[in-house]
Amino acid sequence: MSSPGHTDAGAIGVETLHMTMRFGAFTALDDVSIRIDPGTFHALLGENGAGKSTLVKCMMGFYAATSGEMLVDGHEARVPDPKAAHALGLGMVYQHFTLVPSLTAAENLVISRENVPGIIDWSKERAALDAFMARMPFQVPMDQPVRALAAGEKQKLEILKQLYLGRRFLILDEPTSVLTPDEADEVLGHVRQLCEAGEISVLMITHKFREVTAYADDVSVLRRGKLVGGGKVSDLSHSDMAALMMGDAKLAEPAPRSGTRGGPVLSMSGIKAHDRSGLKDIAIDTLQVHAGEIVGIAGISGNGQMEFMEILTGQRPCRSGEISVKDAPYAATRADARKSSVRYLPEEPLQNACAPKMSVAENISFRTFDMNGTGTRFWLSGREMRQRASDLIAAFKVKTTSLDSPIQALSGGNVQRAVLARELTGDVDLLIISNPCFGLDFSAVSEIRARIIAARNKGAAVLLMSEDLDEIMELADRILVMSEGAIAFETSVEAADIAQIGQYMGGHN
Repeated sequence: MSSPGHTDAGAIGVETLHMTMRFGAFTALDDVSIRIDPGTFHALLGENGAGKSTLVKCMMGFYAATSGEMLVDGHEARVPDPKAAHALGLGMVYQHFTLVPSLTAAENLVISRENVPGIIDWSKERAALDAFMARMPFQVPMDQPVRALAAGEKQKLEILKQLYLGRRFLILDEPTSVLTPDEADEVLGHVRQLCEAGEISVLMITHKFREVTAYADDVSVLRRGKLVGGGKVSDLSHSDMAALMMGDAKLAEPAPRSGTRGGPVLSMSGIKAHDRSGLKDIAIDTLQVHAGEIVGIAGISGNGQMEFMEILTGQRPCRSGEISVKDAPYAATRADARKSSVRYLPEEPLQNACAPKMSVAENISFRTFDMNGTGTRFWLSGREMRQRASDLIAAFKVKTTSLDSPIQALSGGNVQRAVLARELTGDVDLLIISNPCFGLDFSAVSEIRARIIAARNKGAAVLLMSEDLDEIMELADRILVMSEGAIAFETSVEAADIAQIGQYMGGHN
């Protein structure tokens, strides 16, 4: 095994041959052969359910393929478990974090080694970590507990961990889902440099064509478990890739923007609250969101967006300031939200807006289980609840095997659709959203963005927090930049200058 912080002599190549994976009568992966040459950057495209995760889990030893084989550097490799994959030099950065929340970033790196001593010499370890981090183009605070890190910082740390362990073949599962374009370019640029230097090879699962074009040498496309095409990235346009991914399926087309901007719905003034460290302030001097407009909050992960969302949902107390919705004081209670027609779509809704083990029907009913048309009662009848859920599932194209399935069994895109079905049903005057398309596939992103624009066209005021600047530019009417816990810049989308926005996001104003 390589020493921490150093890669071995060279990158390794990996090839799957006729890999097939069946779960009972269901074929998740069907005769897939993909080759990733040493020192290359290979992209893997496909909708949710296309077989991407199944393929990489077979490669990493989480699944034993029903048939087929894998070659590592031209030799047949048996990978019965992830430990065997690691021994061969294969590592994976997962879409969901694998870090220990209560430990610091430095502690997470050190304990990830197989040879970590029982008694750790921290002066020696910190010197080695400092030397390692000095070679990295992106940084995370080494002494902060992981639970205090923003999502983007956690993703950076996951990639750093694999590089620290000296993996020579990296599988990256949506590595930039929570990164700004600048952060994504920074991370992927460094990974690309390591590939070009012949130190590592990369297989990246992604839905972002821009990243494929900018960084990948080759691309493979899966659809319904089969390899349907691919080749040299330089030979394929974005339209070619989309056609391979989608087949005959049609993407949701958002309606043209309509209506005029109305009066202010959300107003905030003089807001001050502690940030997650307790050492700095979140300070929103003034902010308004009007009916019939989308206000986008852009910012690099960790600049106060998480705390801002917590203020708006009543999860973080304010030391001072006022929040009003439609000129009435707003404390973000359930009664306030119902009275003022405020709805939320938080980041990672399975964890933040759902009861994962409860059924799809029950989760969709959370806003109405204690109401009927004329008054309130403790529960709706099971028949009414199921009928209502069935109607919304059909309207919002939620794919589920059953109304009684636990919502945690749904794909990420379908969880988002289910939560949107709940939150966008009925009168909506204010919609507060955070990173709505985090980790979702091509068709889910199109559907969700179309729903957001439709809500705006119906007169809702929409506050959209997103670390995806392309998403902000596509959806917003007005753009605010959040930096160091404050609103640092404002512009209309028509007058927006990407370079100027990037400077404010980076604090270089």
